[in-house]
Amino acid sequence: MKTTSTKKLALAAVLTAVAVVGSLFSFPVFGSRCSPVQHMVNILCAVLLGPWYGVASAFVASLLRNLLGMGSLLAFPGSMCGALLCGIAYKKSGNLPLTLLAEVFGTGVLGGLLSYPIAIAFMGKNAGELAFYAYVVPFLISTAGGAALAGLLLAALRRTGALERAQSSLG
Repeated sequence: MKTTSTKKLALAAVLTAVAVVGSLFSFPVFGSRCSPVQHMVNILCAVLLGPWYGVASAFVASLLRNLLGMGSLLAFPGSMCGALLCGIAYKKSGNLPLTLLAEVFGTGVLGGLLSYPIAIAFMGKNAGELAFYAYVVPFLISTAGGAALAGLLLAALRRTGALERAQSSLG
């Protein structure tokens, strides 16, 4: 039990580091910075570690990205909603395509909509100049790219048997 927890914590830390370093490959779309690697990491955490490790990893990655000046406050709702939803989807179904869709919906739609009040309250945006759905499109673009990357990576891992070995090693 203790060995499994240590392995999960270590993998979560490595995936969090990948998300932070991967944010160097971000691009601006409207008022947000799109970081597809974060969404790939969310899905990897969901499949390998479960929803709570995924949410924790997304939170820490968002915090580090903000502290290092590589992200905005909008990283929190986007990444954490996606991580939670895809983690629950994978835990309940074990279905990879559903997990990818859950990440896209959680980040793109739910995270995009939750970003509206954060932008107004903490980022000085005026409610009159910002539509409540303004972040949905950029978040969808970012998460769709990350989901595609994760889908390709997980398909390759599954084909070689590495995915099943990793999952059984992690409990």
